[in-house]
Amino acid sequence: MTLNKNTPSSLLRVAVIFCIIFCCLMLSACQTLAASDVDSNGIYQSRTIHSPDGIGKFYLGREIAKVMGHTEALWLERPSREFEEKPTKLVNALNFKPTDIVADIGAGTGYLSFRIAQKVLLGKVLAVDIQPEMLDIINFLKKENGITNVEPILGSITDSKLPLNSVDLVLMVDTYHELSNPYEIMQGVVKALKPSGRVALVEYRRENPFIPIKTLHKMTQKQVCKEMSAVGLQWRETQSFLPTQHLMIFDKSN
Repeated sequence: MTLNKNTPSSLLRVAVIFCIIFCCLMLSACQTLAASDVDSNGIYQSRTIHSPDGIGKFYLGREIAKVMGHTEALWLERPSREFEEKPTKLVNALNFKPTDIVADIGAGTGYLSFRIAQKVLLGKVLAVDIQPEMLDIINFLKKENGITNVEPILGSITDSKLPLNSVDLVLMVDTYHELSNPYEIMQGVVKALKPSGRVALVEYRRENPFIPIKTLHKMTQKQVCKEMSAVGLQWRETQSFLPTQHLMIFDKSN
């Protein structure tokens, strides 16, 4: 609207009031976006406005992604996974000993648990998941294939239920970014590790914007190292032989 000497003063007042209301609404929206509630322990933040792919809960500056439900189990078993992610190369690169006790956290259908079980014939794989439906699949496949050294464990969102000082390696593949309580889970992981135990995290590389995975389901190496350091884990190496994922190795800090 163009104002001139013939514009009624009442219209001018309406325009001014409209501008003031609009500015107030915009300011309120920005404040809501920036505002967050900190939990009682000061570890997490909750935000009302957040990514549709996240849960609105933030940890060390990162929004936690939504969990992939058991209804997507077939995606974990897709035939193209070997070509896309090279899981056989991953298992071989971890250099398991036959007697190792391995925890596969976020085991899902046991896709990796059963492959690792072939490497630790004198040890075992603790296949941890928080979804009973996933464990039902693992139990079915165990019986179907006569596998005896995979032990399904029903964890919770704050506790992976691993025995203390019992595990040689903890593996999480495309799982860590979905943990709703990563600090608590990783504290338990540290306690479950043997003195020489390792943690291996596999995450899609967020540094690469061309990897066709939703942003919250990717992590940078820098962010992962920051979050592992918060629970006393020290970065040892990153291997980049996988097509789209980091393989990051950590152990207990001395």
